[in-house]
Amino acid sequence: MADSIRLRIASIKQGSKEKRKPSGWIIPRQKSSFGDDDAWTNIDTDVTPLERQTWTAWTMAGFWFSDALNAQGWQAPASIIAIGLTWRESIICIIFGSLVCTVPLVLNGAIGQRLHVPFPVALRSGFGWHFARFAVVVRMTTALFWHAIQTYTGSTAITQCIRAIWPSYLDIPNHIPESIGITTQQMVSHLIFWLIQFPILLTPPHKLMWFFIFKTFIVTFTSVGVVIAMTQKAGGTGDIWDQGYTVHGSTRSWLILSSFSSITGGWATMATNIPDFTRYIGDKHNKAIYYQVGLLPFIQLFLGMFGIISCSAAKVVYGEYIWDPLQLASKWDGPAGRAGAFFVGFSWVVAQIGTNLSANVISFANDFTSLFPKYINIRRGVIVCTIIAAWIMVPWKIVHSAASLLNFMSGLGIFLAPIAAILASDYWVTKKKHIDVPALYKRHGRYRYNAAGTNWRTVVSFLLSVVPNLPGMAAQVNPKLEVHGAQYIYNMFYLWGFTSAFLCYAILSHFFPATETIIPETIKEEVEVIGGVEYRNDGFNAPVKIEKGSTRTRSQDGNEKTAMASADYV
Repeated sequence: MADSIRLRIASIKQGSKEKRKPSGWIIPRQKSSFGDDDAWTNIDTDVTPLERQTWTAWTMAGFWFSDALNAQGWQAPASIIAIGLTWRESIICIIFGSLVCTVPLVLNGAIGQRLHVPFPVALRSGFGWHFARFAVVVRMTTALFWHAIQTYTGSTAITQCIRAIWPSYLDIPNHIPESIGITTQQMVSHLIFWLIQFPILLTPPHKLMWFFIFKTFIVTFTSVGVVIAMTQKAGGTGDIWDQGYTVHGSTRSWLILSSFSSITGGWATMATNIPDFTRYIGDKHNKAIYYQVGLLPFIQLFLGMFGIISCSAAKVVYGEYIWDPLQLASKWDGPAGRAGAFFVGFSWVVAQIGTNLSANVISFANDFTSLFPKYINIRRGVIVCTIIAAWIMVPWKIVHSAASLLNFMSGLGIFLAPIAAILASDYWVTKKKHIDVPALYKRHGRYRYNAAGTNWRTVVSFLLSVVPNLPGMAAQVNPKLEVHGAQYIYNMFYLWGFTSAFLCYAILSHFFPATETIIPETIKEEVEVIGGVEYRNDGFNAPVKIEKGSTRTRSQDGNEKTAMASADYV
């Protein structure tokens, strides 16, 4: 045991010494990489190895429960009711808004499952080698902002856990200036939550199934318990069901459409980079991506209804509508009350960690890895993401800042909608599901498009989608701006953004096709010549000698590929 410890310490010292130089941070290049000889890739940017294709339909279900079960989902009806609508419209918007969002989730999820490549690599087919990086940076920025917010929300949950055991925790004297925007007690909670979350975030994506299952159980159990407890205290479900409209006519209609689009836009991030997760689904479980159509609306309805019932009961018990489950738990005192507050706090701690894993941190890490594969893998990307988001971006200032900043962040969906749309349109309509996977890793391969590495059809489609939404977004940030009819387009920003980009890209690609990118069959392997002998490289295993009878096609750059016409690959 002592020898083992000494060896471990020596190894750590040696590693620390090596990392004092940039060369010490270089990640070994994988032999199975499809990348150019002078390029650098690693296992996290390559095609997902077979041993990592461990996700099944159950994992996918756990993933969505993990992502959708969070405090924001509980409070989703509040934002709709607060603008003058009723619980009926909130339920309709949640159901149909979530249902519409499953369209890009399924379309883009299939790309990851069939090709087993991450989102940044899949983008290159339609965006081009260099323009794909722009889309990656947009997604990275969004992930950082939302990881910061979700982490700070988790710190409020940990406060309930601690105060339930030690009520005096809330009385910690404040020694931080008011201008900083956070108290000493809140900073302690933030640090504790981050320390709990950090090691969990380092879990490799293909090993997350049991965490997803745990979160599903604990959050569902606690949510049901809160509803039962509040309805018992109130002697029923309250009077929110009797609320009338405070807006009428066309104003009400546009508010419904705006709320509908907001629910859909709330999933814009996942609809964009869902291949980062579906790449881990094995070929035997390829139907798992279609379960999203039922899962997401069900989870959102389940959580939203619980939020409405608990809020309505809170009005009877406490004399005010309380939408935040953690604020509701803060009202509970006494032995039984504090025990309940602890479990509510604990469940939302787990919930926020799960959401950070599935929606923000892994997505950022995949994107960052694609930009700097020589030095960054998913593990290192996670570390960079959580340090920047939790500390450098000072999330307590984001959360407590003016509503205009939060409106701006919500508006980031106008940039994500066309990215998701073009990714789907390129694969399903333009390329007809036939992609040259090795070429996605070639800097000068068929998907470079031109010297600038940019597909002009994508640029035009992106601008057509984004530009009409900009005036409405500006008005959300600064309500004093008069944008007149442009506000109506922004009220349906995701519907317009996704549909316009999808159709524009499909039409432009039809009449002005990039013929070098159109192939008759999906290509998942390339041929390497070693010592005069041809070997097949499938990106999964070490190259194997090609047997006679294989069918070949040539990519634009002249490299021979093996074309697989099997139904499994088309």
